[in-house]
Amino acid sequence: MSGDKEDVVESPEVHFEPIVKLAPVEISSLEEDEENMLKIRAKLFRYDNTGDSPEWKERGTGDVKLLKHKERSSVRLLMRRDKTLKICANHYILPTMELKPHCSSDRTWVWTTPLDYADEEEKSELFAIRFANAENAQIFKDKFKEAQKIMERLHSSEIDSATDTESGAQETSTASDQTENNVTKELKKMTVKDTKDNATDDQKAKVTDGGQDREETRQENNQSDSPKGER
Repeated sequence: MSGDKEDVVESPEVHFEPIVKLAPVEISSLEEDEENMLKIRAKLFRYDNTGDSPEWKERGTGDVKLLKHKERSSVRLLMRRDKTLKICANHYILPTMELKPHCSSDRTWVWTTPLDYADEEEKSELFAIRFANAENAQIFKDKFKEAQKIMERLHSSEIDSATDTESGAQETSTASDQTENNVTKELKKMTVKDTKDNATDDQKAKVTDGGQDREETRQENNQSDSPKGER
């Protein structure tokens, strides 16, 4: 019948249980013990001088962060690429670093780090970072300077702590030497006293032996002087 609508057979809902159930896994970003001082979007470049013609190469685009450790108070710069989250910069902020404008640009900074760990190995890098506008670039510079002051104070406190530790070690060594000298003196006194006591005992023994010898001699003389008849 042309006027009748064809019956549409609905397909049953099919559900397959997974063969293996996987528990959710927490992935650590190693940023849990750090507080975020700055998070701002930028594009990073590195200067590659390994080839015949050195040039700037794009490192990645993403959020650049300044992270301060909650316990140690050390500050590092960390930047990851969008989507892949691969690290393109990871190094400590040092007081000796200097931000310089690149080609007189008000939104690009250039700096050198002696040790960068983005590729899981220590190597020196020359970076250039470009922001969307001059305002963001200035915010980055201000926070970078603040991080440098924190690291400078941290470095000074470590030097003071090392100095105090060395002074304490020297005082302990001096006290130990003094104690050793005192013990040596006491031992010497005890040795001299024992020698005197031994000498006194020897003298007493000699006096006693001498007295006995004299008594025996006197008795022998008395016997020799007595008359024969009295024997």
